[in-house]
Amino acid sequence: MRVQSSATAPTRIAVPAPARTFGTVQAALGVAAFSLTFPATAWGLEGFGPWSLVAVRSVLAALVAGGCLLALRIPLPARAHWPGLAVVAAGVVVGFPLLTTLALRTSTTAHAAVVVGLLPLTTALLSALRVGTRPSRTFWAAALAGAAAVVAFTVQQSGGALTTADLYLFAALLVCAAGYTEGGRLARTVPGWQVIAWALVLCLPVSVPAAALALSHEPVHLTAHSVAGLLWVAAGSQFVGLVVWYRGMAAIGIPKASQLQLAQPLLTLVWSVLLLGEHLTVAAPLTAAAVLVCIAVTQRARG
Repeated sequence: MRVQSSATAPTRIAVPAPARTFGTVQAALGVAAFSLTFPATAWGLEGFGPWSLVAVRSVLAALVAGGCLLALRIPLPARAHWPGLAVVAAGVVVGFPLLTTLALRTSTTAHAAVVVGLLPLTTALLSALRVGTRPSRTFWAAALAGAAAVVAFTVQQSGGALTTADLYLFAALLVCAAGYTEGGRLARTVPGWQVIAWALVLCLPVSVPAAALALSHEPVHLTAHSVAGLLWVAAGSQFVGLVVWYRGMAAIGIPKASQLQLAQPLLTLVWSVLLLGEHLTVAAPLTAAAVLVCIAVTQRARG
């Protein structure tokens, strides 16, 4: 296979308005796909253990991604891109799915969805440190307001003390934000779908034996829900959603794209009621609505 040669440092290029619009649409489609992740994971846990679900979803997604890479004869990434791909693999392919799956054993999808509303701010912070972006004060004020609403909700729902599930979720935020930041940076020079595809393939030497080991120790009860949940988190959340997400980030910038994810908690709340029959507290939709207000502000703020 040929080695893809490209500059290691991204070049700042003015993005035309139509491209920005299309990038926003793609990022929004990614958010829509991600909003189904927690309900699909809850379905998957009906028939799989947490370790089995995470490992098998990674293997299935890697097979889809690897098939696309082979079919299109995509050359290997440049050597300089592999460290960034490793961060994407560790954060997005392994860390976030595993930690959130462990959290969902004891947390409702509604609670987890609102906590993960902190992801946009976490991603923006890491982006500022890693990529050197400098969003405006208005941007930061709106992002911090959304984060404050999520923190208040978490403390109130947990009775004033964080639970083990909350700790899993906060750890998931950090590793996922790191993966998003590196993926968004790489997507400026490497097509977004190739970023996640190579990250998935990179995990195969670990995910295949992990899946075999987990399946041998955790019981499996195949049901329509568990199979549908597994297929969605593997193909929808782990591959297709990330493809359009990274393409969107490359077009409109990591901070602005990350703020679109403030809509994800509200969407997940809708799915948790429709698909799982969960009963929402008044605080959940109010908090989700509050962070939605921040989207309009951050998208208008020049970053």
